[in-house]
Amino acid sequence: MRKQVSLYTCRIVCLVASLTCGCDSPGVGSTVPESDAITPVDQTLRYPYKIITTCGMVTDIVRTVVGKKGDVEGLIGETVDPHMYKPLRSDSRKLFNADVVFYSGLMLEGRMSDLFTQIGRKGKPVYAVTEKIDESYLREPLEFQGHWDPHVWMDVMAWSQCVAFIATALSEFDPINASVYKKNANAYQIKLKRLDGYARQVISTIPAQQRWLITAHDAFGYFSRAYNIQVKSVQGITTESEPGVADITDLVDFIVKKKIGAIFVESSVNPKNIRTILEGCRAKRWTVIIGGRLFSDAMGKSGTYEGTYIGMIDHNATIITRALGGEAPQKGLNDKLSEDFSE
Repeated sequence: MRKQVSLYTCRIVCLVASLTCGCDSPGVGSTVPESDAITPVDQTLRYPYKIITTCGMVTDIVRTVVGKKGDVEGLIGETVDPHMYKPLRSDSRKLFNADVVFYSGLMLEGRMSDLFTQIGRKGKPVYAVTEKIDESYLREPLEFQGHWDPHVWMDVMAWSQCVAFIATALSEFDPINASVYKKNANAYQIKLKRLDGYARQVISTIPAQQRWLITAHDAFGYFSRAYNIQVKSVQGITTESEPGVADITDLVDFIVKKKIGAIFVESSVNPKNIRTILEGCRAKRWTVIIGGRLFSDAMGKSGTYEGTYIGMIDHNATIITRALGGEAPQKGLNDKLSEDFSE
């Protein structure tokens, strides 16, 4: 795992730079060149300090843990695929000017890797929220050999580990408020435990022979393992891969053979392959419907319940259960599901 630059080391670096250059560190709020835009950690931290994050799942849990102490801005929107996301010039400016940076890791944001490295070399605290998850827990699918499956948030208790890591990282950056971050993380983890129990309970009501989740790409491996539902997908782990004709034909044959009644599209993935599957099933005289639109690599609209991590998982578990013949309340765990994601 990549080691983070410690707060103590950052102080030493800043002090040495100040002495050798014979100049003062820029004051809080002053304008400095982008390449030198580092918050001096030996000065009094001004609240709320600036945190930049990547995908919505990371943004939401960081915002929950930091509370009012930090201002959190996510770069990747609710319909954007993080596998394919290429940072804009404005993103680079925001990242270099942030006080702290959090991203998911495990190559989810693969096209941003070099940028994270550059920021880290400037002495900026840059954290992958998944970096403390034990490797024995991570999935390494055959088609993705040599790389871990990055979709860890699909297992609520695994994502809860990331919440704890964020609290630790923020406490290192801002030790004065360590107790605040720990308290926020602990309170949120209680909610996550309840969410995890809900997902387990409702998925278990799907009849065993119908408990097959067919999706656009292989983002639900951790969900499958955590909640005991078998998964098949058109595409692999990353949406950069493209399925062949044989892949689609095999999946059509599988659906018809198993008499699966519903398959699912994803909010951040083009539905063309799923629609091809539907046409293939119809050609074989088997009717299958789209059971709904799931959140895989992105959450719902900002400002909605589905635009939170808890709402995202609540939505997925509820939609999957109801479409496949199980029992779940129409409005989910917290009676807040509001958006119609049927097709």
